[in-house]
Amino acid sequence: MMMHGYTKMQVVWLLLLLTSSSSSWHSGHGSDSDVQCLKDLKQSLVDPKGVLESWVFTEHNTDGDICQFAGVGCWRPDDNKVLSLSLGNLGLEGPFPEGLQLCRSLTILDLSGNKFSGPLPERISDQLPYITYLDLSNNSFSGEIPAGLGNMTYLNVLALQHNQFDGGIPAQLSNLSRLVSFSVAENSLSGPVPDSLQRFPPANFTGNPRLCGPPLDKKCKKRFRLRIHIRPIRIHLRLRRINDASSIGAAAGFVVGFVVAFYFPHRFLFCRSLRPYIVRVCG
Repeated sequence: MMMHGYTKMQVVWLLLLLTSSSSSWHSGHGSDSDVQCLKDLKQSLVDPKGVLESWVFTEHNTDGDICQFAGVGCWRPDDNKVLSLSLGNLGLEGPFPEGLQLCRSLTILDLSGNKFSGPLPERISDQLPYITYLDLSNNSFSGEIPAGLGNMTYLNVLALQHNQFDGGIPAQLSNLSRLVSFSVAENSLSGPVPDSLQRFPPANFTGNPRLCGPPLDKKCKKRFRLRIHIRPIRIHLRLRRINDASSIGAAAGFVVGFVVAFYFPHRFLFCRSLRPYIVRVCG
């Protein structure tokens, strides 16, 4: 498989040379955590082919023991500081492995060609702070590509092709200034390709029907924003103010009417067409 002008093995050897020159970053890390890292990783995986049965842990692992495990590479053969995990095409199953944050010197992680599924951790950069090579291709990882990948400042290779990722390509990946190889082909991604990733070949983005923009031929549709401005309508209600004189007159009229009705219950005075007359209401 070609990755932006390099074969996969060439990229691995290049990274091994680069990372070996900076081993002083990790010289202070203990090896006990690396042993626990591999224990947790093995327990979190389904291994139908029994490939990891060769990972036998004793009560007191001596320096260099775990460096003999299949797929494990160390900084030096006489210590237990894990440099790389090459676990591609082993038929492994399960979610993204646990315990990797305990492999504090890990710079290369290859999980390609397995049956891993589910989402990637959002804070994946906290688990893999020094990673330079990350190959998760040809699995069944799903969900959105975590924006936390953009915090992996040492990342040179990121291979996510042939999975089930959806959503957009995070703009945070623009922070990966050291990236020399990148692919998200054959997923379910949508939206535009971030500007900083447009330098990679179109083939590294194909297989995502809703992905658009350079370097792909498909143009992104412009989004029109409909803005509706509703001006507030002010309604002024003018209420007739009742002055003190009219209030007193109304009260006096009520009292007079009550007195007349009380003392003269048999007669009421009506007025029709300005002609007064008296009507007897009861005999």
